Amino acid sequence: MSLFQKLQQCTVELERRNSLIPLDERSFKGAFYTPLHIVEKAYDLLTQTLGKNWQQKYIVWDMCCGVGNLETKHSFPRNVYMSTLDQADVEVMKATRTCVQAERFQYDYLNDDITENGEIDYSLTKKVPKKLQEAIKTGKKILVLMNPPYAEAMNADNPSNKAGSRQAEQKVGVSKTSIAAGMDVGFAKRDLVAQFLTRIAKEIPTATIATFGTLKYVVAPNFELFRQKWNAKFQNGFIVHSKAFDGLTGNFPIGFLIWKTNQRARIKTPIEEISVEVINKDAIPLGEKKFYNIPSRRFLSEWIIRPEANNVPALPLKNAVTPTTSRKDVRGTNWAVGAVASMICKGNDFQNATRSTALLSSGYCSAGAFFVTKENLWQAAIVFTVRRIVKPTWINDRDQFLQPTGRLTDKFKNDCLVWMLFNGSNLTASADHLKWNHREWSIVNHFIPYTETEVGATGRFESDFMVRYMDDKTFSPESRAVLDAGRELWRAYFRHADNRATRDRFMLNRHDVGWYQIRGALKIRNESGDFPPVSFVLFEQAYAALTDKLRPRIYELGFLK
Repeated sequence: MSLFQKLQQCTVELERRNSLIPLDERSFKGAFYTPLHIVEKAYDLLTQTLGKNWQQKYIVWDMCCGVGNLETKHSFPRNVYMSTLDQADVEVMKATRTCVQAERFQYDYLNDDITENGEIDYSLTKKVPKKLQEAIKTGKKILVLMNPPYAEAMNADNPSNKAGSRQAEQKVGVSKTSIAAGMDVGFAKRDLVAQFLTRIAKEIPTATIATFGTLKYVVAPNFELFRQKWNAKFQNGFIVHSKAFDGLTGNFPIGFLIWKTNQRARIKTPIEEISVEVINKDAIPLGEKKFYNIPSRRFLSEWIIRPEANNVPALPLKNAVTPTTSRKDVRGTNWAVGAVASMICKGNDFQNATRSTALLSSGYCSAGAFFVTKENLWQAAIVFTVRRIVKPTWINDRDQFLQPTGRLTDKFKNDCLVWMLFNGSNLTASADHLKWNHREWSIVNHFIPYTETEVGATGRFESDFMVRYMDDKTFSPESRAVLDAGRELWRAYFRHADNRATRDRFMLNRHDVGWYQIRGALKIRNESGDFPPVSFVLFEQAYAALTDKLRPRIYELGFLK
């Protein structure tokens, strides 16, 4: 066998090693192993940042090494210490002769050698090699090189130690590790990456850290207290598509970030912004991206006025015309004074905005919503538009929405109102005979921008709120074009009656139907061939023109950086 063939076979063996660990077990532990072409990119960046001789100068400890992919490129394995939670990983490394000259050992980094008062005492388990202990004690240059698991307990009081649990909130004792017990950083103590960084800060206070992970510890609001306590200066980094890692689902960035920490410094180095290279899942460069550590008081989620609930019962909906079936922690069961709708507005980044931004004609059954009134409707329209109008990508997935820094004109406010009214996430609707909690309910649509006469309705609308709200407002040519095209679709709806199946699906048992119901019914008519076809082309063109006008304004006005 030629040298080339041997090298090729070695690479294949390394890439396949991860398959020895079942995928469901990896998902259960929150661990996703590092592809070799991404490892090569990481080593190139380490050389660029720490110097060409970094592998000789630094003692390397990977305390969540898995089966060792991250160390296979290291040229001086005698400088490398590799520990992992599972003894099975150690056996895999031995079987595949991975980093034979390195120190490989089983070690539960978040629990082992941590005393009841939170101190580190290596004598408790006697697992940490003496030479590594000495390197830490004498202050040698230590590089923590790791790809820690990304697990997080959604409920700090409800983790489970039951093997085989698949729920995110039931990762193996995520929020009840020994290191988490001593963490006073709020929500961040539930996150494994934050737990690793916390122990490293205590154990190796001046370590250089090169770690893969999500960007939550850099930008997420729940980690604000953690960032205030963790002292680290950003050195270099890149982000890569999550799909580069086998077993990860979704579209979000995984960062490889290099930090110089110094927990002993009197003056802290605040993380204000970091600039990283962007690479795709094949490690091909795409450009640069900045991430910002912004105080939560500047978030858009803190900007809107949220009215308090009153004592008037409301129907908790899970979508446009479907009441919740949940019996646990049901929200949205009481109206607010003057409320005409509710808005789902969970989280403050693209990750949440994509799936958690919508308008409903009653309360929302879960957390993360507020009631819309005449007084806060202009803000609701802006927040809705900001969260939905910019296309989400894996690169901007963790970007935070901010309070505006520019002047908000009436024209901008009115454009946002129209954009919201005709967006696919406007789920305001009307319906009778909805059943919840042993009684029947009706919901009223307050968001119809036309009168009965304008659209040829066959009966009276119960509410003319939106017509009155819009009466004294001046609209741009782009908004007027959307309103004109929308009016024609409303008229087309009232020209014909739908079949029973469509009426039941969209609860078309009232005249004051909503945009969600109208567009759904018209599309079913077009698909059936039983009705004269209704074209959406003019509407789609007008809506696209309004979108193109508004999208750059989101950045110009400071809603996004």
